[in-house]
Amino acid sequence: MKNRPKYKIGDIVVIIMYGTVGTITKLHQVDQHFVYEVNHSEILYFESALQLYSDYEGSVIETEQISIDVLYQIGDIVLVKGYGSSLFRIVGIRTEVWRYADDGWEELTYELTRMSDGEWLEATEDEMSLMISNQDAETFMQQLHLNNMKTDTGRYFKAIISNHISSDTFDVANGLQEQKKMIDELLDIYNDYKALYQMFGEPEYKEMMDLILKSLRRYRETDSDN
Repeated sequence: MKNRPKYKIGDIVVIIMYGTVGTITKLHQVDQHFVYEVNHSEILYFESALQLYSDYEGSVIETEQISIDVLYQIGDIVLVKGYGSSLFRIVGIRTEVWRYADDGWEELTYELTRMSDGEWLEATEDEMSLMISNQDAETFMQQLHLNNMKTDTGRYFKAIISNHISSDTFDVANGLQEQKKMIDELLDIYNDYKALYQMFGEPEYKEMMDLILKSLRRYRETDSDN
């Protein structure tokens, strides 16, 4: 009997120091001692801290178990009402529990960052719609940005990078206005990849940032030569 646990999974016990009732959901053995998990809590209790509910003679404090269904998960990419086609990523979920004498409810708030510029936003479930689940979000973003969103403008940006960076000589676009436009476009691409690198940490994004900086330096060198 010395090495056998006093309680088993499913036993209803009282946590003596709190006077709260719970169900044993897991047990562990540490050296010669058994410790118990109650109501899936991360806190573990020794046998001396527990007593079977049927044997307990003290005052019992009733506890409430709250189950909240979460529609979205951290990492999901969503659209938000009032923000058009801007994509937001869920970075946090906050739960608030309200209880009064004659009423009670729970509120779930999602904390978001806009993927284009990192703007912070809070939204509720009815204000959001799922675009990409967290399991597919990273793959989606890599495809979306590495292929430059598969638009004519995106293909043009990609051509700017590949053509100018791959060659040892760098031809400046005719006219200062055209050159300024080209530099602005490269800076926009750089900022996009910088945001992605800060968010995901993928080396491909850093490599693209370095290539764009190389291209911009060549613009500057060519301009100074002229």
